[in-house]
This record gives sequence, C-alpha cells and structure tokens, in this order.
Amino acid sequence: MMTWILLVSGLLMALISGVFLSFSDFVMRGLAQAPGMAGATGMIGLNRTVYKSIFMVLFMGLVLGSIALALWAYWQLDGAALSLVVTGTLSYLVGVLAVTGFGNVPMNNRLDATSERSGDMAIYWADYVKRWTWLNHIRTAASAFAALSWLIAANLL
Repeated sequence: MMTWILLVSGLLMALISGVFLSFSDFVMRGLAQAPGMAGATGMIGLNRTVYKSIFMVLFMGLVLGSIALALWAYWQLDGAALSLVVTGTLSYLVGVLAVTGFGNVPMNNRLDATSERSGDMAIYWADYVKRWTWLNHIRTAASAFAALSWLIAANLL
C-alpha cells in the first residue's frame, strides 16, 4: 500500500515540478518579451488566478502529504528508503514552500501593488523577471528532487 502512496505522491510532485519548469523554461521569457507592460500585467493575472487552481490544491496538499510521508517513514522504514522519503520532504518544504513563501509570493505582491504606477512597474518588472525566475529554478530543482526521491523510495519497498 505504501509503495502506491509513494508512487502517486512522486508523480504528483513531478507534475508540480513540470509546472515550475514551464515557467523557468519559457513562460517567464515570453512574458519578458511582451511589449510595454503587457508581460507584467499578464504575470499579475497569473498570480491572481493561481490561488483558485488545481495547482494550488496539489501544491498545498503536498505540503501536508509530504509531512505525513516523512512521519510514516520515520516510524515504518529504515535505511535508504527512510532517507529518501525524509530528504524528499525536506527538499519540498525548504526548496519549494519556503522559497515560495519568502521569495516568490512577496515579489508577486509587490508587483501587484505597483500595477497602477506604470513607471514603478517598468523599473520593478526588469528586476522581478530575473530574480523571480532564479527563485523558480530553485523550486523546479527541489520539487524534481523530491519527486525522484519518493519514486526511488517506492521502488525500494
């Protein structure tokens, strides 16, 4: 049973990583190339709609799920499988949740707050694209690592 839970959790985490990868690979570059402030306005729209999406259900669900997996692993597993589950959980909590909460979200809020002052937005947008994307690379790698860790752990059971 736990093999299946780890497999499903790993695949869901891989979906999260894929969304982050799309932003790192082409979404942010496309928004940065949009004329005028169209890219910034588009990003504000994306940031406002993500809270009512399936992505957010998975994102927050995997926070609770990863903690539950680590607790279960602590009590039921040993060796490499235990290390992989706990390491994957820590990767998600630190590399995704913390980076999002302390990095990307505050930047999103600041971008949204500058939306009516186009001069301020133009100045902030140039820095935002670079810094936000760099932070997103971290989230991409951390979630991919978590997915891989859990999938390998499932294979060891």
